[in-house]
Amino acid sequence: MSRLTVAMPKGRIFEEAVELLREAGLPIPPEFEDSRKLIIPVEEINIDFILAKPTDVPTYVEYGVADIGVVGKDVLLEEERDVYELLDLKISHCRLSVAGLPDWKPTDAPRVATKYPKVASRYFREQGAQVEVIKLNGSIELAPLIGLADRIVDIVSTGRTLKENGLVELEEMMPITTRLIANRVSYRMKNAEIDYIVDKFASVIPRGE
Repeated sequence: MSRLTVAMPKGRIFEEAVELLREAGLPIPPEFEDSRKLIIPVEEINIDFILAKPTDVPTYVEYGVADIGVVGKDVLLEEERDVYELLDLKISHCRLSVAGLPDWKPTDAPRVATKYPKVASRYFREQGAQVEVIKLNGSIELAPLIGLADRIVDIVSTGRTLKENGLVELEEMMPITTRLIANRVSYRMKNAEIDYIVDKFASVIPRGE
């Protein structure tokens, strides 16, 4: 079988996806998560894992340096890369939401801060609302506190970070889970190898979620 290259995001998604692969019976070594390498070969299953920033995973897959990738739906929607979405892995559940200060009042020219400018712009446009979207790369919760923005659009899991910063969730935009994606050419050329991984993941995906 041909060798596969899999792009994985560092962090929570990586840990949960690796656990799924182990549950599916793939021989992922115990020290896998502790490695500081950016490319980790697993010879027993003929796979190279690339560890990347979450936002870079769809880029690696689109350009074919990775055959398949594991990535959050939020990143897929924002990056708009030309890839196949093969499977909802139903891990790392969270939601994309609009949040702000509890005493927030609508204004004529509201500003929204977010790491997801494309997703946010599309959402408010579909709501018939005109907003100015400001792209930030981190500490989104800070924007309403210092007057940079009226609201934020961000990922919410438990809501703890919002609460600790005096913010409230104003509306849920969409649920988010982790997806398995594939390069279009790789899916034709390495179909059997990719389908093998798809089947392995599918066999252990949490049911009823």
